[in-house]
Amino acid sequence: MTEIATIAGTKVLFVAADGAPLDAITAGDLLGEAWGVEADLVAVPLARLAEGFLDLSTRIAGEVVQKFTNYRIRLAFVGDISARTEISRSLRDFVHESNQGRQVWFVTDRPELEARLSEASR
Repeated sequence: MTEIATIAGTKVLFVAADGAPLDAITAGDLLGEAWGVEADLVAVPLARLAEGFLDLSTRIAGEVVQKFTNYRIRLAFVGDISARTEISRSLRDFVHESNQGRQVWFVTDRPELEARLSEASR
C-alpha cells in the first residue's frame, strides 16, 4: 500500500512494493502521483524496479533518475543491494556517488531513510 509521511519536514511518498515495475515509461506515472500528493521525495522499494534496472548498461536507472531530477522530486531506492554492488563496480560507484548528493539515495531500509532525512534537515 502506498503511504505518505512527513519526515524531518520532507513529504515522502512511500510506494507500494506491488505494482507496475519502475522503468522510463512508468516513471511518468509515479511522478504524476508524487505531484498529486505534493511529495518532495519518492521512496521506491527494490521490488518495484524493472528487470535490468540495476544493470547500468540498460540505461533504465539513468533515464528514471533524470526524469525525477528534471521535475525536482527526490528519489530514494529502499532495500539491500549489497549483493549487486559486490559484483558490479559501476553500480557500486553509481550508488556511492548518488548517496553523496541530495537528489537520489540508495538506503537499506526506512529507518536509514528517516535518519538521512533528519541529518539533511539540520
